[in-house]
Order: sequence, then structure tokens, then C-alpha cells
Amino acid sequence: MKLARFALCLGLYGIPASPVAPATETVSVTARAITQFKAGSKETRFGSLEFLGGIQFSSSDGRLQSLSAIRFRPDGRNFVSVLDTGEWLTGRIERDAAGRLSGLAELSINPILIRGDRVGSKYNSDAEGLALRKGQAVVGFEQLHRIDVYPDPGFEQSGPRTTLDNPIPRREFRMNAGMETVAASPETSPLKGSLVVVTEHSLDDEGNLFAAILEGPLKGGFKVVRHDPYDATDGAFLPGGDFLLLERRFSYLGGLGMRIRRIKAGTLRPGAVVNGEVLIEADMGYAIDNMEGLDVILGAEGKPHLILVSDDNGNILQRNVMLEFRLMN
Repeated sequence: MKLARFALCLGLYGIPASPVAPATETVSVTARAITQFKAGSKETRFGSLEFLGGIQFSSSDGRLQSLSAIRFRPDGRNFVSVLDTGEWLTGRIERDAAGRLSGLAELSINPILIRGDRVGSKYNSDAEGLALRKGQAVVGFEQLHRIDVYPDPGFEQSGPRTTLDNPIPRREFRMNAGMETVAASPETSPLKGSLVVVTEHSLDDEGNLFAAILEGPLKGGFKVVRHDPYDATDGAFLPGGDFLLLERRFSYLGGLGMRIRRIKAGTLRPGAVVNGEVLIEADMGYAIDNMEGLDVILGAEGKPHLILVSDDNGNILQRNVMLEFRLMN
């Protein structure tokens, strides 16, 4: 979702739409290292996380903007991202001799096709969440709220193969605060590989976020306790099944902030109202921007690494950043 300070549709699928998808195009990118998470400090431990490094990246190609979600392949290097401008971004991360993030390579951008293998409008292509699992790339959209399943490989040149049923009543979705998070649970977790969605700011009467398990014997809606002023922007599962929820806050006086909560695997079930411990919290005194994407990969030492990306909204006052942390406990 675009933040209010940077914000300068009608119908169903395909209004308006272009009949043919453009060919894949590569994107050149430059990056510089982020060596300190807290400005002016060499500190690396922040709550339960250890800062490992990061990059700020940019491109002369204006399409490289508005990253909403990121998911890594099993190799921990190659990734797929969705942009809320209605595009796929694929590429891989590069590391220096010490193993720290140093750049991005082999970036390609393709439009996300809607039904009928057509290029859609902002209204029906506002991609916010992404999950990858065997043979599938699953995308959550807001404005025209839905969860579409694309073939993987082949999503760049294909429209969705199906649209998943969602236990959250359609009337509960807010226009620009719908399904911000789509995540696939581990096969060995209590959810047995089922997909989970969490809304950004679609609230029940008690102020809790609507969320849902989309499949399996535990299919059904649940709620996530919202702590004002934070809203959910993405989430990812740890190998054991605990769920990490990335949250963002913004106000004109307080600026941007982010935090990550850890929700225990056993609490995720239909009808539950879940909460979680805060692993990290940061404001504009740290190397953050509008943090919208989170994924978990396994580090060489065997510990989970968290990789976060920001959404610059295509605004010159914001930055594309990628940050990496190691979960210590």
C-alpha cells in the first residue's frame, strides 16, 4: 500500500487491459553497502536479531520500485518479488568475500498477467503478498481482493490458473488495506504446508487484524492482535512453524517505524486471536525505510536469516533497501 504522504478502477478482471504481455526485460542496478543498522553505532545485536549487513539499491529504470513482497528459492540466493505496480521482479543476491550482502544481479521485470493472460490495470494488479511452493507462485492482491495461483516455473508469461477460496468475508476487506501477507507454512509444521494470509489494516470490532488459514483441516479465519499504530506488511514462517509478522507504522510527527513479532506455531488455528513477542523494533534512527517484504532463508551456519526489503513508492525521498539479520534464539 502507498503511504499517504507519498500518494501523489473500475470493473472486474481485464478492465482496462492490454492483450499481449511485453517480453522479459533485464534491469541494471547499482548498490552500496549498509554497514550500520543503528546510525552512528557499531552495535550489531538488536533484540533477538543480529544485524549482518544490507544494501541500498537503485536503477535508472523507473520500474524498479514499489517492492511489496520477496520470496527466496531454496538456494537462498535467487528470489522472486512482486511489485504493487503489477509486476514480477526476479533476480539473485550477491555477497562479498565475508558473506555480506553486496548487490543484486540478473534482475528481470515482467508484468503480472491477469485472467486471459492479459496485462491489467492498477485496480486489478495491485500485488501485495507472495508465497512460493512446489509448482506454484501464489499472489495476494488488494483493491480487487483475491489470491491467485500462477504456475512456477512460467508465471512470467502466464495468467493465474485458479483463484483460492478465502475464509475472510469479502465485506471485511478495506480498499488499500487488504491481504498484505501471503505465506506458505513448512510441510513439517502443524499447518502442514497450508497458506496463511494476514490483512494490513482490515479490522474487526475489537480492532484485531483479519487473517486466515486457506487450506487443510485447520482452514478458517483467525485474528491477529493489532498494536496501534502498527499495521502488517508481510510475514514468513520459521522452519519449526513459528510465524514472523513484519509491521510498519507511519505518522507525520513520528515518521516511519518497523517491528517484527514472533507468533508461536501452536496458536495458529481457526477462531484464535493470536499475539506474539516483539523481536525487534526500529525507527528512522535506523537504516530502515518503508519496510514491506520479509523472508527467511537458512544461513551457512544453520541459523535462520531474515531478509527485509523496503517499498520506495517510486518516490525520490525514499530508498530501496535490503537488510539481513540472523535470528539468535
